[in-house]
Amino acid sequence: MTSAPPTSALKRGAITGIALAHAGVSRLGHKAKQSLRSPEKQAQAQEEHDAELGRILFKALNQLKGCALKVSQILSMEADFLPAAVRRELAQAYYQVTPLNRALVLKQFQQEFNSLPQDLYAQFQSSSFAAASLGQVHKARSKDGVELAVKIQYPGIASAIQSDMRLLRQILSAYGMRRDNLPAPPVMNRVLDEIETKLHEELDYEHEAQQLNWFRQEVGVSPTLAPRIAIPQVLPELSSKRILSMEMLEGLHLDAWLATNPTQELRDHFGQILFDWFWNSFCQLRRLHADPHPGNFLLMSDRRLAVLDFGCTKAISEDFPTLIARHFAALKMDDADESKVIALRASYLDLGFFPPELSQQEFNEQLLPALAPFHQWRIDAFLSESFDFTHKLPYPAHHDSEYHKHLHTWCVGYHPDLPYFDRAFLGLMHMLKKIGARVNTRLPSPFN
Repeated sequence: MTSAPPTSALKRGAITGIALAHAGVSRLGHKAKQSLRSPEKQAQAQEEHDAELGRILFKALNQLKGCALKVSQILSMEADFLPAAVRRELAQAYYQVTPLNRALVLKQFQQEFNSLPQDLYAQFQSSSFAAASLGQVHKARSKDGVELAVKIQYPGIASAIQSDMRLLRQILSAYGMRRDNLPAPPVMNRVLDEIETKLHEELDYEHEAQQLNWFRQEVGVSPTLAPRIAIPQVLPELSSKRILSMEMLEGLHLDAWLATNPTQELRDHFGQILFDWFWNSFCQLRRLHADPHPGNFLLMSDRRLAVLDFGCTKAISEDFPTLIARHFAALKMDDADESKVIALRASYLDLGFFPPELSQQEFNEQLLPALAPFHQWRIDAFLSESFDFTHKLPYPAHHDSEYHKHLHTWCVGYHPDLPYFDRAFLGLMHMLKKIGARVNTRLPSPFN
C-alpha cells in the first residue's frame, strides 16, 4: 500500500529532478564507454542502456502515479516512438502499480457520494484486485446481489496533468535520444499534446460510462458482434466522475487463458472475435476502443469475449477508413508493378506523413528501402482470405540509423486518427500472434 500521489509541484519536480540526474549519469557513462567497445558489443550495450533509461523513467512515473503512469502505458505501445528496450520497461505500468491505501479509498467515496462504501454496497473489498491506468479496481456486490467491479480514481491527479506532461517532456528530452531515437520535436510534441487531451477525457468516468453504454448498445444490435462480445453494464446510481461501478464479467485474461492449453479450435474462435471486433469497430461503428492491452479483454467460458476499460476511445472521421484502405491496396500490389511505388507515396501523402515536396525519386531512394520491412509486416496477414498468425512476422526493429535520419527529415505529421488506429492495430496483431489463431482476414468495406 502507498499514500496518495504527490500533488505539490515541489515534490513532483523533485522526483523528476532525481530521474533526470540518474538519466544524465547513465548517459554520460554509456557514451564514455561506447567508443571503447567493439562494433558487436555496441549494439548490446545500447540495448542495455535503453533498458536502464526505461527503468529510471518507470521508477519516476510510478512515484508520480496517475496520469504519468497512463502516459507510460501509452508510450509502451508506441512502436515508432521509443526504442524497444525502453518500451519493455514502461510496459511494467500495466502490472506493477502500487495500490492506494484504504483511507484514501474511503476519502474518495466521501468526496463523491458523501457516504462510505459499506453504505452503498452490500459488500465492498477494501483491497484492489486490479490496477487501472488512472486508479484501481475493487470487487463489490450491489444491494440487489449483482457482482460489481468498482473503478476508483487516484485522488488529486486531475490537477497534475499539465505539470506531469511538462515534466515528462523534460525527461524524454534529457534522454538525449532526439537525434536518433525520437521523432522530430514538432511530431513528438504533437503526440504528447494528443495524449494530454485524451488524459483529460479519461479522467471523466461519466464520459467513460457514456462510452460503455454507447458500445454496449451498438454491439447489441450488431448481428456480427452481439452473440460474441460482452460489455459490462454501468450502474449509474453508484457512479460519478471519479468512481465507476459496473457489472463484473467473469473470464480469464489472455496469459491465464493460454496457461490452460486451449485447443486450436478455441484459439481460432477467440482470434476471429478479436479480429472482427477491431475491424467492425473501425469500418462500421466508426469508433475504436483504443487501449489494446490484453488486460482489457477477458476470454469467457461461454465463448464470448469481454471488452473492458472504455476510457480511451476514438471516433473515426469519415475519410480515414478509405485512406487506410488505399494504403492497404497499395501495399498489396505486386512489387513488379511500377505503379506500386506511386500509389504508396500517394497514400503516405494522403495520411499526412510527408509533404508534397517529397518527390517520387526521394521517396523511392531515401524512404522506401527502410519502410519495406514495415510494409511487409503490415500486410502479410491480408494477402489471402485466411492467415495463420503463428506465422506472423515480428515487428521490425529499427536497426538502420539511416531510417531514422530520413524519416525524421521528411516526417511532418500524420492524420489525427492514425495514432489510435496504429496502436489498436499493433495490439491486435500481437494478441493474434500470441494466441496462435487461424483467422479469416477478409476485410469489410471500404477494403473490398
